[in-house]
Amino acid sequence: MEIAPQKYKAPEIYGDHWFNAEPLPISAQKGSVILLVFWDLTCQQCKRGFPYVKEWFRRYSDIGLIIIGVHTPKFPFEKDPIYVEKAIRQNEINYPVVMDNEYFIHTAYRVRTVPSHFIIDKSGFIRYIQEGEGSYAATESSIQSLLKDAGYYGDFPFVMEPVRDEDRPGIPFYRATPEILVGYQHSNIGNTEGYFPQAINFYTDPGIYLEGRVYLHGNWFINKYFVKLENEEAAEGYITFVYNAKEVGVVLNPEGEKGFQVFVSQDGNFLTQGNAGKDIKFDDDGKSFLIIDEPKLFHVVNNHEHGEHNLKLVSRSNGFAFYGASFVPAPIQELIS
Repeated sequence: MEIAPQKYKAPEIYGDHWFNAEPLPISAQKGSVILLVFWDLTCQQCKRGFPYVKEWFRRYSDIGLIIIGVHTPKFPFEKDPIYVEKAIRQNEINYPVVMDNEYFIHTAYRVRTVPSHFIIDKSGFIRYIQEGEGSYAATESSIQSLLKDAGYYGDFPFVMEPVRDEDRPGIPFYRATPEILVGYQHSNIGNTEGYFPQAINFYTDPGIYLEGRVYLHGNWFINKYFVKLENEEAAEGYITFVYNAKEVGVVLNPEGEKGFQVFVSQDGNFLTQGNAGKDIKFDDDGKSFLIIDEPKLFHVVNNHEHGEHNLKLVSRSNGFAFYGASFVPAPIQELIS
């Protein structure tokens, strides 16, 4: 763990909406240590870090640490304060959160990925940056060091134990498929029919897939941020893709109709209790499905091991809007001593 010298002054924070606190200008917090947590509600890696940030808030907020979550929305529905506030309550986040709908804070801090953690010292200088998931022990050690520098001389607790075994420092991971985003501003539809911005087109599943692409079957409307099923007479349509990972999450939104089903299969078979994500349900015949009643990140697959698989999402509802998929790798157990 290495703390940077006092070189870069922390930019001021100008946000759209605050939760759990009145606005907290950086310039008014001299003498305190500030942890800025850049995150997004549809980011799997961000959610995996919640237990650590919430525990740091519990441990250190009374001795000089101020935590501010900066929510930088990836999709339009995440710009709604009601939606964000509901998610904050569901995830039991009690520290202050500011909405950064126009990416003013994100740009000022030159954030390249979420999650990212920035620690600001008592004099308002950025002293530590963690980009991406992980390094939780190093981040907490930096918090303790800067709190001591700010004048706290009590005893600190031991750095918290990893929430997951794979969070331990130095654990090697398999390569996971990068996040897949659709919509005409991205080039991730693999069908030969290509893109038709703001239009409906019929797509045919080619049966041959490249990693990092999604493949459509049926009539689909292509929006800037999503693709939406537009079949007549409730005909079946689907999205399929291959991936390398252990876990899969998909961002879906009920555009118009709500409460419909999306059936999920992997490698030609419905999911089981052994590989289903937490949002999967099962009908009486054992078919695995999702209920799409609100826009969010749905956790659909949690395999026992890392591997290559084909995932298929099937629905008859024209409310079925798909925004993207993200993936979580598994540690390489053979290389862990």
